[in-house]
Amino acid sequence: MGQILLSAVSLGLLWSVLVLGVYVTYKVLDIADLTVEGSIVLGAAVAASMIRGGHNPAAATIAAFFAGSIAGLVTAVLHTKLKIPALLAGILTMTALWSVNLRVMNSANVSILRIPTVFTAFTNLGVSKYAAWIILGGSVSLLLVFALYWFFGTELGGAIRATGINKNMVRAQGINTDTMMIIGLMISNALVALSGALIAQSQSFADVQMGMGSIVIGLASLIVGEVLLGRRFFLVRLLSVIFGAVVYRVIIALVMEFGMVPNDLKLFTAITVTVALSVPYISAAVKQRAGARDGGGHA
Repeated sequence: MGQILLSAVSLGLLWSVLVLGVYVTYKVLDIADLTVEGSIVLGAAVAASMIRGGHNPAAATIAAFFAGSIAGLVTAVLHTKLKIPALLAGILTMTALWSVNLRVMNSANVSILRIPTVFTAFTNLGVSKYAAWIILGGSVSLLLVFALYWFFGTELGGAIRATGINKNMVRAQGINTDTMMIIGLMISNALVALSGALIAQSQSFADVQMGMGSIVIGLASLIVGEVLLGRRFFLVRLLSVIFGAVVYRVIIALVMEFGMVPNDLKLFTAITVTVALSVPYISAAVKQRAGARDGGGHA
């Protein structure tokens, strides 16, 4: 059981980078961006292909980060300049990335087994692979949390947050909301691709289908974190992303250990997200009905 939990925590930290990217679009920009399912594979494909080609793993990981930002730029341009709805723009980019990722890898998957990765420096020191994932994944995710906290506290970051809250108000202040959307989507997908690069190196391969369901996993982790840590200060909300990703992976590991069939995993995730998203509305409706009954009784 201890090994299972260690694996879940380490994997959750690697996925938390993706969840941070989902947070930027879903919570900050207030849009659902399906580019995620393609950009996570793009990051994995770029990193794995470069590492297999003999490039430095750190350089490959950085290249994956910038490749993801380009994917976000494409979605942003489709949405802001061509006026395609954000959901459809993400679907179009995600669909195009399927072919792009196959081109990058020149096959459906790329193996980097027994090839040094960014985790090799830690395993060479004698730590286990899970410990290496936790050290690097935790360090990267925490660094990104504080970087995002600083960035969204700047004038530019504040303008991006305001764009997600009320575009008309932001335009009235003379701010170009299209530019804010472009920057936000580029940051989001860069983080998603970075997560893909780390995940590919942890599992020693990249596969064109590894992104399927990633947006739902990201939303589930995001919601779990919010439920457990609440929506207080902005820094707490960012930290809850990491916590939610880890807890979600632990939950999945436990339900699998207690007998859930792997084929039911996506169904379980979808139900979890549906229930979590419905709770606030159901709770509000129950309180409203209770208030109506109390008001009627007093009358």
